[in-house]
Amino acid sequence: MTDRIHNFGAGPGVLPEPVLRQAQQDIWNIAVSRIGILEHSHRGKLFERVIAEADEEARRLADIPDRYKILFIQGGASQQFAMVPMNLLLPGRTADFLVTGLWAQKALKEAQKYGKTHVAVSGDSCKFTRIPDVADIRYSENPVYVHLTTNNTVYGTEWKSEPPVPAGVPLVADTSSDMFSRPIDVTQYGLIYAGAQKNLGPSGLAMVIIREDLAELGLPSLATMLQYRTYVKERSLYNTPPTFAIYMVGQVLKWIRASGGLGAMAERNTAKARLLYDFLDRSELFRGTVDVGSRSLMNVCFRTSSSELDAKFVAEAAKAGLDGLKGHRSAGGMRASLYNACPRASVEALVAFMKEFERTNPRPPA
Repeated sequence: MTDRIHNFGAGPGVLPEPVLRQAQQDIWNIAVSRIGILEHSHRGKLFERVIAEADEEARRLADIPDRYKILFIQGGASQQFAMVPMNLLLPGRTADFLVTGLWAQKALKEAQKYGKTHVAVSGDSCKFTRIPDVADIRYSENPVYVHLTTNNTVYGTEWKSEPPVPAGVPLVADTSSDMFSRPIDVTQYGLIYAGAQKNLGPSGLAMVIIREDLAELGLPSLATMLQYRTYVKERSLYNTPPTFAIYMVGQVLKWIRASGGLGAMAERNTAKARLLYDFLDRSELFRGTVDVGSRSLMNVCFRTSSSELDAKFVAEAAKAGLDGLKGHRSAGGMRASLYNACPRASVEALVAFMKEFERTNPRPPA
């Protein structure tokens, strides 16, 4: 018997139960210090070890080279929408954007406040239901960087691999929804950032992986807390950081490694998503909303035959212990977020409920 329900929320998302159990202990008394993690000084030896372990775990999982620095920055991915152009969009240069959904649009909007931008490709014409073909990308002349969002949380699409970019141009990626859900070659990027609240930990924190030369590009006149070089120099400890969130990221990364690493995580995530997509492809009532070749493994978006039936499904699912299935307000329909910590049993329970809902709510004749 469990007192927890199935959590399909898009973020903050489900966390691994072993991590939550460990956190329960460590909130009260971490490492026999007789002080909880929430109370330890960020200048103390214990937290120094906590943040160092989070860095080490990330490097081990993704084979991150020393020339890349791992930073822990408050404000989530939305703060990075501004910090990236503030530091990298040099005067007189242009930043190119691959626009595949709401969060990519928001990143573009922030960058437009700090310099010249160029939309190299957009999925707006198909309402972001598929990832654009790389052949359709048209880069500007000598962009200072190219920005993409690897997984579209709202509409349920993902880039299956990195798109080609002009030689020598850094690729910058918002990987909030799929960071460490599969193997990643960090060396293909100049900068990677991810809001922690989906696959890495609790909300309020972004993990940034930046090539050290790029961290030095920001103008010294920038506010100290908005310069990447500050976080590099001070090891993310310039001021009091979100200590508990960093602790949780470290614990989640340890759980990923103990679970077999990124390759094993990718296999499990693929199997979970296939279970749900296979049902959607057979269903007479439910339908997926994304082009098959662009389907996200993390965020599965779907609908019934009407918005009224969608609402009924979400309400009845919640009563049955299947939470977080209402789609984003800008997209409608339903969305099941199948992050790393979402167990296969939850997906099996969702599919079983959908089958029963379809049986009792048959699609009306055309």
